Amino acid sequence: MNIKQELPTNGQIREREVQLIGENGEKLGVIPTKEALEKAIEKNLDLVLVAPNGKPPVCKIMNYGKYKFEQSKKEKEAKKKQKTLELKELRVTPNIEEHDFEFKAKNARKFLEDGNKVKITVRFRGREVNNAKSGENVLNKFIEKLEDISTVEKKPKLEGRNMFTILAKK
Repeated sequence: MNIKQELPTNGQIREREVQLIGENGEKLGVIPTKEALEKAIEKNLDLVLVAPNGKPPVCKIMNYGKYKFEQSKKEKEAKKKQKTLELKELRVTPNIEEHDFEFKAKNARKFLEDGNKVKITVRFRGREVNNAKSGENVLNKFIEKLEDISTVEKKPKLEGRNMFTILAKK
């Protein structure tokens, strides 16, 4: 709802001369700031500094309140359209049963189809960490099962007592 940066208006403009643009977009040339401000007041509008880095700086005559409102509407609209990408996590053990594996794979497929990334974590308990190969086999089995709709974003990696991989939609 807020504009990223407030633009200097009317009395806040400290430049001596400005390039003036009228309310309909026509260029009115380089004129002293006081004169530009008088023209804006004459039309019951604001003088807004739109390009402070220009030589000379560029000002435009416009209804600043209306402009801010339009900008906030555009921002809201842009926010509505963007899809947030989530990372869904599935946790399994190195000795997962076949039915459980199928169930987790089905959930992972559903998450991927929804456009999310999936992080599959194998959690080792006790001495299971000594046999990390079994956990890697489980992750590779997931990768094979879902290879038709996903790509491996991060290969299986062991971190402490967990081994994980990240899959993204193709």
